[in-house]
Amino acid sequence: MKLISWNVNGLRACVNKNFMEDFKKLDADIFCLQETKLQEGQIDLDLPGYHQYWNYAEKKGYSGTAIFTKTEPLSAACGIGVEEHDHEGRVITLEFAGFYLVTVYTPNSQDGLARLDYRMRWEDDFLHYIKGLDEKKPVIYCGDLNVAHREIDLKNPKTNRKNAGFTDEERAKMTHLLESGFVDTFRHFYPDTEGVYSWWSYRFRAREKNAGWRIDYFIVSERLLPQLEDAKIHTDIFGSDHCPVELLLK
Repeated sequence: MKLISWNVNGLRACVNKNFMEDFKKLDADIFCLQETKLQEGQIDLDLPGYHQYWNYAEKKGYSGTAIFTKTEPLSAACGIGVEEHDHEGRVITLEFAGFYLVTVYTPNSQDGLARLDYRMRWEDDFLHYIKGLDEKKPVIYCGDLNVAHREIDLKNPKTNRKNAGFTDEERAKMTHLLESGFVDTFRHFYPDTEGVYSWWSYRFRAREKNAGWRIDYFIVSERLLPQLEDAKIHTDIFGSDHCPVELLLK
């Protein structure tokens, strides 16, 4: 089973940059999107063979998530059941026979860390949510988590130490999450690989120089480890400032 996650940074713009060709080439069983920046009715994607699930932000042109799946889930839900967090279209959960699949677009702490306090509340509430799911079935969750966990997860760790996405606080939350029974699948397979990123700023020719960050993940419950086959980052696919990431299950 192949799962793909991609922050498309505006799906309408991405569609004009070969999204459909990339979608067909990747041929995923489950395809998750973040930062769709859509309201209902603003796009009509013809995806034969896929069931479509969408979560839109109340604010226009902002955030938003989607999942396209070949297998119809047992149930689908939007949000995490916390009023403070459920207006920005950030989470979709699908229940399948053997696992829960969650796609998430984690809030950015923003310039000057203006939203760091909110981000810390989000981290606690989101972990509580997925741990609750994990008590019932194993969890696979994916998306733009807006944090580079380790120094090898970004090109310039020293100069970014106190910037959004690489603060001590955000990294500590990720460590705590992974210590709570979950696994970063890319690092499971490639614990020491450097120079492989999933996001590059549009400024300073960052992608050309590969001055990037690995902030897009597939995280799974530890008990799913025997079912993992590989994790990939598709750095050769453009169309967004992020590239797709992949999880292969046996």
